[in-house]
Amino acid sequence: MTAAADLILHNGVVHALDGSGTTYEAVAVRDGRVVRLASDYDIDFLADTGTDVVDLEGRVLLPGFVDAHTHMETVGQYGVHADLRGASGPSEVTDRLRARADETDAGWVLGFGYDESTWEADDIHQSDLDAVSETRPVAAVREDMHTATVNGVALEEYDSELPDGDVLGDGRIVEDAVEVVYDATDPGPGETKSLLRAAQREANEAGITCVHDMVRQSHAPRAFRELDLADDLTVRVRLNYWSDHLDAVLETGLRTNHGSGMVEVGGIKTFTDGSLGGHTAKLSEPYADAPDESGQWVVDPDELDAIVSRADDAGLQVTAHAIGDEAIDAVLDAYEATGDPAERRHRIEHAELASDDAIERMAESGVVASMQPNFLKWAGEDGLYEDRLGTERRAASNRFPAYLEAGVPLAFGSDAMPIDPLLGVHFAVNPPAESQRLSVTEALRAYTSGGAYAGFREDEMGVIETGAVADFVALESSPWANPDAIRDIDVALTVVDGDVVYRAD
Repeated sequence: MTAAADLILHNGVVHALDGSGTTYEAVAVRDGRVVRLASDYDIDFLADTGTDVVDLEGRVLLPGFVDAHTHMETVGQYGVHADLRGASGPSEVTDRLRARADETDAGWVLGFGYDESTWEADDIHQSDLDAVSETRPVAAVREDMHTATVNGVALEEYDSELPDGDVLGDGRIVEDAVEVVYDATDPGPGETKSLLRAAQREANEAGITCVHDMVRQSHAPRAFRELDLADDLTVRVRLNYWSDHLDAVLETGLRTNHGSGMVEVGGIKTFTDGSLGGHTAKLSEPYADAPDESGQWVVDPDELDAIVSRADDAGLQVTAHAIGDEAIDAVLDAYEATGDPAERRHRIEHAELASDDAIERMAESGVVASMQPNFLKWAGEDGLYEDRLGTERRAASNRFPAYLEAGVPLAFGSDAMPIDPLLGVHFAVNPPAESQRLSVTEALRAYTSGGAYAGFREDEMGVIETGAVADFVALESSPWANPDAIRDIDVALTVVDGDVVYRAD
């Protein structure tokens, strides 16, 4: 006699996203795995008094979203410090930081997530943050996390630690200077766990069931494992350790894919260049709005080669940040020197300005393109990328179809800007340029099976099929039926490992 299911989701439209286009009415789960996909009639035979039966009421059920590049601690910060996302200009940033200062008695006043590219007003100045406090250090961190503005107190207190080349004047700092702020404000173990609890709630509300988290000088790995042991973890986590932790990773014997079903080791994360917003992405030609600048190396090619060689020799996957075309080429040079990048599934994070030649090299080497479709919000005719790159290079950024056509594995993530897969899918389906346009199915697969492949779990994650992990998201309406409004679709239900971890009210 067939054992009863633990969970049944029926009366829905279940998209397996396995490439066949097949849909079902219902799915049954036992012990955290899919045991049957079929009609409502057939699935109902697996129900008994102990089965949790969920009526989808015609909703669309998909594999859970895999965010292949995010920063969970940063996501949690939005719920603790000043949330600057959506601020309309410097005045509103200042108001939100003042409100945060009123909540605390001492120490830094922090805000995260502003995006000046959407403002009609001027950018933030040091004077705006001096108005928040003249006795406490204040920092407003831009959404890309590579740029911040600080007040005079912060500049004075940390003057000896701020690298001259990364202090641009009027309180604006970039790259390593921003790291000084992060180092000075690192949360302890208890606060880190609180941040991650807040982040996983936001992730589950967005339909995310697995994240590839980029961690540096953080208590997050310990906190995630403690949450896992306490059975309080509601999102699968793949930990990518920053390259300055490489010695520790090697000494402790951590290896790619080691871990539990909920927390596992990813690989070694490294930078090469910076960001387009900060004029620090490394380009082969100067910036359109700064003819004397072409970006900078955050990690130069020689150092990158050494990091990749050591990590690859130890059996570790490498996830290398590279936005500009020159940086992308440097990463490919380093990967190709290892012999077989496909075996490790080495990744390029962002890969926004890859040339045709670079895309072909990625395909030939089996390198994964880990990209963020939500970045297209800056790629419109009146957007930040038009200013930084000019029309031709703007339209040539983030050419997702070119990667798929060449056979490059494509994985989508958010970089926490914001952590919202449906927003990313919306931009990929409704991009500023035709060269960036994906079908609904292609975009959803990049956010499901694409992330699963980048994390070596394509055999059990990213599709809904018998034997796969029971990670699902139910949507209130169909993205195929509403391609122009995917960003407005609500998540109704999220399931991780067979447990319902989020239900909309």
